[in-house]
Parts: sequence; structure tokens; C-alpha cells
Amino acid sequence: MKYKRILLKLSGEALMGDRQYGIDPKRLAEYAQQIKEIHDMGVQIAIVIGGGNIFRGVAGASNGMDRVQGDYMGMLATVINGMALQGALEDAGMPTRLQTALKIEAIAEPYIKRRAVRHLEKGRIVIFGAGTGNPYFTTDTAAVLRGVEVNADVILKGTRVDGIYTADPEKDANATKYDTLTFEDVLSKGLNVMDTTAFTLSQENELPIIVFDMNKEGNLVRVCKGEVVGTTVNV
Repeated sequence: MKYKRILLKLSGEALMGDRQYGIDPKRLAEYAQQIKEIHDMGVQIAIVIGGGNIFRGVAGASNGMDRVQGDYMGMLATVINGMALQGALEDAGMPTRLQTALKIEAIAEPYIKRRAVRHLEKGRIVIFGAGTGNPYFTTDTAAVLRGVEVNADVILKGTRVDGIYTADPEKDANATKYDTLTFEDVLSKGLNVMDTTAFTLSQENELPIIVFDMNKEGNLVRVCKGEVVGTTVNV
């Protein structure tokens, strides 16, 4: 496998499947099986998942809610998704640990970098919940931050689109896909990969990002093997 330790970033919306909100057990089970494939091949896996299928702080703020309050609600939504994913992974026979940036001792360990790394070394899948634990930071930023902290080889951003395009492929039929980009390319072309804080943190630490379609079976294994899947953003 090309990558020994990965940070997999999943969006909360991805868990909805064909539903309008919430969690689709079928989609959850599909993700668990894909993750099991690479786990059985010896890849060390850390996961950050968003909470947009339940609540998004920015959306709450746009409707008059206090932004800080809304962001904390969004963090709790990521914990719910983390618990759901943990259950699906364990049902598939994988040892997991859920660590959260906010202390919720009854259901999760507090995030401790050395403990997280030790879990990964022992072959346990570590799910990081509650973002960074701070308002105004997205789960994209949390993913890159945790990836840097646990010395991941790559950030794998699993989406419903098979890479980065010149324009939104769901709106523009003439949009073309990039196979590889540099960080400078992304900035100069004004492409949307992650929010600015997350992207800058990844660039400063020379941590590559691969954007790929997580909903296509087999893609996760192919990415970890180093095959050209999706779009790779590198130095």
C-alpha cells in the first residue's frame, strides 16, 4: 500500500444516502465495508466526519442563531455521526476508538494525541469527533489538524464527486477534471477544495490531499494503493 496511515475526511451529508436528513444505515454499512478492506490490508485509519446531515452551525447563524452556540451544536452532531460510524465499523469486526475534542466521558475518550497514535499503531480505527473543539473552525480544518498531529501520510477527502473540476460538474456539463494539482495551482485558479484555514494548514505542513468519490465501491482501496483516483493536491 502506498499510504500506511491515512486521515479519511467524510462529510455528514454523505451519511444521508438518498434521505433528506439523518443517517442511512445502508450507506453507513457500505462505508464500513470499504474501510474494512483497507484495514485488513494493514492501513492505519483515522477518521473525521462532518455533521451537516444533522446540524450546521453556519446555517443556524444565517437564521439568526448565535454563531458560537450554533457551532457547538454542530460539534455535537459530529459526535452523533462518529458514534453511528463506530457502531457500523464494530459490527463489521473492526476495533475502534472515538475521541472527542469536547469532554463527553460517558461515550468517548478525550482527544489525546499520544493515545490516538498508540491506538493507530495497535490497528484500531480512531474517529475524531467534535471538530477542533472551537467555534468558527470547520471539520475540514479539524481533519487537517488531526492529520498533522498524528503524522498521517495523506488526507483523503471522500465526497460524492470524483475529484476537483474546473467548475461544478453538477452544474456545468463542460467542466473538466484535474488528475493532479499543486497547492499553488488551487490558489491561482480559485478552486474550492477545502476552506482556507484547512487548505493553508495542509500546504504549510506539506500534507497532500486527495479528493475522490467515496460512493464508488473500491475507490478507497485504489487510492490507498496509489492508483490515480480523483484529484491529488500536492507540493
